[in-house]
Amino acid sequence: MSFQLIHNIPVWGEPIDEAVNQLINCAKTADKCALMADHHPGYAVPIGGVVAYRDKISPSGVGYDIACGNKAVRLDIPADEVKDHIKEIMTDIFETLSFGIGLKNNERVDHPLFHDDAAWQLGVAKELKLKKLAQEQLGTIGSGNHYVDLFTDEENRVWLGIHFGSRGLGHRLAKYFIQKGGGRDGMNVDPVVLNVKSDLAQDYLLGMKLAGRYAYAGRDWVCKRIAQLLQANILEEVHNHHNYAWAEEHNGEKLWVIRKGATPAFPGQKGFIGGSMGDISVIVEGIDSDESRRAMYSTVHGAGRLISRTAAAGRKRGRYRMGGKITREMMKEWVDSKNVTLIGAGTDESPHCYKRLPEVLKYHEKTIRILHTLTPIGVAMAGEDVFDPFKD
Repeated sequence: MSFQLIHNIPVWGEPIDEAVNQLINCAKTADKCALMADHHPGYAVPIGGVVAYRDKISPSGVGYDIACGNKAVRLDIPADEVKDHIKEIMTDIFETLSFGIGLKNNERVDHPLFHDDAAWQLGVAKELKLKKLAQEQLGTIGSGNHYVDLFTDEENRVWLGIHFGSRGLGHRLAKYFIQKGGGRDGMNVDPVVLNVKSDLAQDYLLGMKLAGRYAYAGRDWVCKRIAQLLQANILEEVHNHHNYAWAEEHNGEKLWVIRKGATPAFPGQKGFIGGSMGDISVIVEGIDSDESRRAMYSTVHGAGRLISRTAAAGRKRGRYRMGGKITREMMKEWVDSKNVTLIGAGTDESPHCYKRLPEVLKYHEKTIRILHTLTPIGVAMAGEDVFDPFKD
């Protein structure tokens, strides 16, 4: 087996005690749980955690960055042309799009979701003027671990990969419903769990689905805008949420399955899994197996943090590293050795802070098939002076 059972919870990867203990706590109110190999501690529910309920829903499980997700598209532009002009291309991307916190998109983007979604009638949406905020921010990337990357695959084809969620809209909805559900701030707190038939839960689901539509719309727009910038056509798309709740059936049982930093991977379903800025990423598809069913057809969403942001800054000892600040020189040396052009990014997103994706994926080799291996050539992220509360 590629996993181990801890308190009857299947855990992939090397167990991180803090994350495992968080999920053990979640299991007190959940019907099924699983922990992916990229796991690490989160707010109330660990990143990489899969938590399922028969008749409940957990805003804490979905988390503060509702519908954060990954999208990858394959472009028809020649790889050699992109490599020859990668510095100019990444600079153009960084200057055209909005990277950072609290920013408005320089280009106003309209979408049917602003006109046809019942969630805008929720009291919280009106009270917090969420529609105006969402209209201004649609298509912004944010900061933290959110990125725009360019890759080449094993056939020297160009891929674009992005990672971000529902921005201020999702964060404010999450904060509102977690507080209304009696939740407390902090990492090691009990998750908010609501009866799915309650008015509060039904309102939350409306808001969550709106944030999901919004996140998809934002990622779609960014991919199309970059393709336009490169004068390229999109030939293939792979798109998934990883902070979301789905109504699913497992072993004949209807469940609400929440994946926090975990990607759905049903048989034949494709997913884009990003590594750190100096490592490979992959396009995968789910396969059917006993382990897949144990994982509730879920897999990793990335490589997973190796050390915390405070440890990266030298303010706290990391679990896998005996302290020591990660410097820009260290980060630059790593990405330069991989021939990656990097624009922006804080040292807390350096490859030193993350597990190696091939090692993480090996734990899940019985649940997914790797279709394409993507090698980064350009990475754009917000600068290190920008704090982002919306990151997952």
